[in-house]
Amino acid sequence: MEYLSKERHDEIVAELERLINVEFPKVKDSLVEARAQGDLSENFEYRAARRDQAKMISRINFLQKVLKYSRIIDTSSLPTGQVTLLSKVEFTRLENNAKMCFTIVSPHEMNLQEGKISLKSPIGSALMGRKEGEIVEVNAPGANFKVRIDKIS
Repeated sequence: MEYLSKERHDEIVAELERLINVEFPKVKDSLVEARAQGDLSENFEYRAARRDQAKMISRINFLQKVLKYSRIIDTSSLPTGQVTLLSKVEFTRLENNAKMCFTIVSPHEMNLQEGKISLKSPIGSALMGRKEGEIVEVNAPGANFKVRIDKIS
């Protein structure tokens, strides 16, 4: 079971609708055109259209599974004062006093450019359930380090 924010759930639904109603019919049309060109064994366009069709079906199936096995997070029921899903956490890496700020999200919402890390990442899993002021040890693949949680919002 995965938990999604309402925004990410809506994005996935919109992408799924676009793929099914707009993109997939285009792929089907290009497949019909390529098939009409004759000999399929030497037809590059036909092979490319089949590849596109397979990719499209795979993406549609993936998005449908994500929606089937996920739930929208009720932000009003999340506890305050500790790190939970959708918490914005400001912390300091103690070995070099580097300050960082991330929002803890589900793996389907992770985006480092937007400052969103997965709750299953080394930092995310180490911070989950912790409170402000706590010092937490993070076991990352490259190194182990300690962070102090400065602020949770």
